[in-house]
This record gives sequence, C-alpha cells and structure tokens, in this order.
Amino acid sequence: MPTNAKRFTRRFTFINNKKGYEDVLRRKKVTQISQYSTPSMVRLTAEQRPSISEVEHIWKTGDRYYKLAEKYYGLPRYWWAIALYNNKPTDGHVKLGDIVRIPLPLEKYLEYL
Repeated sequence: MPTNAKRFTRRFTFINNKKGYEDVLRRKKVTQISQYSTPSMVRLTAEQRPSISEVEHIWKTGDRYYKLAEKYYGLPRYWWAIALYNNKPTDGHVKLGDIVRIPLPLEKYLEYL
C-alpha cells in the first residue's frame, strides 16, 4: 500500500441513505452514497514519542502547511501530517507567531498513524 494511503486504513466506508440527505440523493439521481467515516485522531504514546524529533517553525506571513511539507519532507502532499501533529486542521487555524512543530522523520511518524 502506498504510504499516502495509510491514513485511510483505519477508516471504514458506510452507505449513507438517511432521510436528511434526500435532496442530495435526488439531485445526484442515486438512492445512496458511499462515504468514508470520520477519521479518529491518533496521538503518539509515551513509548513512541522518543523516536520522533521536532523542528520548531514560527508561523509567518505567507506560510502554508504544504510549503512546510515541501521544505522539510520534499513532498507537499504531506501537509496534513503537520496539521494533524499540531492539532490545527487548516492553515486558517494557525496565527502569526505560533510555533508549528514539524515531526521528523516523516516515515516513522506515518508508521504510528
């Protein structure tokens, strides 16, 4: 399985055909929609934490998670790993001057998710 697909391994799909979605179902001309469940957030355990190091980055104007992922991982698609690690799901949740922690090495962090 590709590394970037690991974040879906702890999620299940379900069929949504609930009454509250009748307008959506009618517009799409379907009777049900398959959806992923909401992911559960994984926190590092006390045993895992020593194997992960952090780089602290002070958030400044123009910063974006994908740019930090490109800088530290060489892969902008792993922006979500930084967001998850900091418990701030989008760039909009980070304020100027906040410290954003970058978990390293990425491969080890992804193993724990």
